[in-house]
Amino acid sequence: MYKVKISIISLALAGIQWSAVAQRKTINQRVDSVIRLMTLDEKIGQLNQYSGREVTGPLVKQNANMLNDIKLGKVGSMLNVQGVQNTRHVQEVAMQSRLKIPLLFGMDVIHGYKTIFPVPLAESATWDMDLIRLSAHIAAKEAAAVGLHWTFAPMVDIARDPRWGRIMEGAGEDTYLGNYIAKARVLGFQGEKLGGLDAVMACAKHFAAYGASSSGRDYNDVEMSDHQLWEIYLPPFKAAVDAGAATFMSSFNTLNGVPTAASNYLQRDILKGKWKYSGFVVSDWGSIDQMIKWGYVGNKKDAALKAIISGCDMDMMSYSYLEHLKELVTTKQVSITLIDDAVKRILVKKFELGLFEDPYRFCNEEREKTELNNPEHVKATLKVAQKSIVLLKNQDAVLPIQKTVKNIALIGPLADSKRDMQGAWAGANEAERVVTLLKGLQQKLGQDVRITYVKGAPIKTNDTTGFAEAVKAAKNADLVIMALGEAYDQSGESRSRAEIGLPGSQDDLFTAVQSTGKPVVAVLMAGRPLIFNNIANKANAVLYAWFLGDQAGNAIADVLTGAVNPSGKLPVTFPRSVGQIPLTYNDYKTGHPYNANVFQYQTGYIDVPNAPRFAFGYGLSYTTFKYSDLKLDKTTMAKNGKITAGFTLTNTGSRAGEEVVQLYIHDPVASVVQPTKKLKGFQKVVLNPGESKSITFTIDNETLSFYNQQLKWDSEPGKFKVMIGGASDDLKLQADFELK
Repeated sequence: MYKVKISIISLALAGIQWSAVAQRKTINQRVDSVIRLMTLDEKIGQLNQYSGREVTGPLVKQNANMLNDIKLGKVGSMLNVQGVQNTRHVQEVAMQSRLKIPLLFGMDVIHGYKTIFPVPLAESATWDMDLIRLSAHIAAKEAAAVGLHWTFAPMVDIARDPRWGRIMEGAGEDTYLGNYIAKARVLGFQGEKLGGLDAVMACAKHFAAYGASSSGRDYNDVEMSDHQLWEIYLPPFKAAVDAGAATFMSSFNTLNGVPTAASNYLQRDILKGKWKYSGFVVSDWGSIDQMIKWGYVGNKKDAALKAIISGCDMDMMSYSYLEHLKELVTTKQVSITLIDDAVKRILVKKFELGLFEDPYRFCNEEREKTELNNPEHVKATLKVAQKSIVLLKNQDAVLPIQKTVKNIALIGPLADSKRDMQGAWAGANEAERVVTLLKGLQQKLGQDVRITYVKGAPIKTNDTTGFAEAVKAAKNADLVIMALGEAYDQSGESRSRAEIGLPGSQDDLFTAVQSTGKPVVAVLMAGRPLIFNNIANKANAVLYAWFLGDQAGNAIADVLTGAVNPSGKLPVTFPRSVGQIPLTYNDYKTGHPYNANVFQYQTGYIDVPNAPRFAFGYGLSYTTFKYSDLKLDKTTMAKNGKITAGFTLTNTGSRAGEEVVQLYIHDPVASVVQPTKKLKGFQKVVLNPGESKSITFTIDNETLSFYNQQLKWDSEPGKFKVMIGGASDDLKLQADFELK
């Protein structure tokens, strides 16, 4: 009788036939029934993740071993297996295991799967949550269509050091903006509820404080106070929890001397304790056994012990759990309840995705073909790219390109580069899909304008042999457009740079071309803020185009020609010098406030201006906006009350435009010293020429709260200042009020 019962349950788990009774059970009840059937080896298998980029290829020894482990129930998840045929093939192997528990398939789908969108930092410059969510949704649709269930995104790390290459994966420097973007990306990937065939599980990473790695060096140590951790770095992760993020990923760094995959404080106390997180945590690649290299443990067994006790549920590619958890449990160093908790968290997600009912529900070749060739996805990436571009300078309104311009010299190593436009982490990219700036301008301007393209210099080396041809082309042009910046592989993971100027001879190329006296528009492409003082000083116009993805050339051409009015705003401060880093808009007054006009002991440099080259929130338009008539509906507020700040925004230019209006708050006196300003509200407003709109922001106790010395989130009575404008350094309107 017992054997018959086991057989029936196995059939049910295989998805052959669920009874009406089983369907009425909650997911937790179903998971518990599965766990009761599992051996310890099978439980540990669910906590093991392999990378199978070649697992569907020739059956070499490693691939054969992986497939055999899957068949034995020793694997819970695979990453880097993609495509319906491949994921179905590997899932079929999993269905040969004793309990037929389906696999999860994951991949780093960061800013697009087949259709490549702008890199995440560029998308953050849109300040448009609907567009950011749309980008993640399309990436999820394509990923799900090729059999994937899970993306290792979004990265919600706050990053304030542009030397760190992974700054390109996140939302920039500001916690408030980062909270909204974290939510938008989680909802974009997952939808409102797991299980849709157009969605994948999100993974909030990297938990936590990875963006504060010492000296901007990847994988480095992080030392910070609890106050800084809670005030700046943790809130976007909490926003991801609140948005329903299915999974979390621990980070590569240590936090105050403890590798994060072994941090009880982060994973048990905060995430699963205080925040009551019900999803599961996966390590970053091999980070569990990297504890040995840190000198935190002496061997893989101790690494596995530290990681499982601290709450890291799944081991990505270190084999530590597979090799050592059984011994740790049987010797009673690890409680079976910890193993069961981790297994349950993983199985719940497999049930929520519907994989127990149908392990192959994401494996549909017709859907794969349709979604990977959907023209609506191309339209979407074009729109996001257009909105990501930031106009930094436009001297004498040289842009948009005037009708009198008939001869353009397009110069630079990025003018006709396809792969570079996609940036790092470009999914299953096809470079041939990319529209370059040269192609985009040719299509936009047609036969009416002659475009002479000269590469001029390589991206990375100091070769100057192309300078003469570039100068000649510039002399014969009415307008020069220079496409300069980084290569795609100069930002991203493991791509920290000590110097973040233009690599190679590009700055010298600019100087040679600019010396011709012709008007020069610099289009800068990168995954991070660059330092480009020479160009900022001497170019007639500067567009920061980041890495914009497949439609980069069309988007830039649309902005250059005026078909699109630029509306991007910087999500991160651009420094003048590496010596200023880290540099953020929300600094502190200190005991010796900076005063450029007075010689005194002060917080400032004596060799460069204290201010950034371009401030957080900055970005120009082809039109102009006037801020006026700020009024508060009251000047005192009770702790449980609200204040409405209203003002008028007017388009004073000659064309329609979109402005990101920004609200900042300053708390002059507090038990913990507060920054000079903190972003606490923003809105995108579209206005026609001459049009005015009344804009309102609501200020409440949440707006005024901060983490005090006891790490309690609350406000304190006193006077406050509200400031409103179009950039953190251009606040047109100010008013004072008091919290009673």
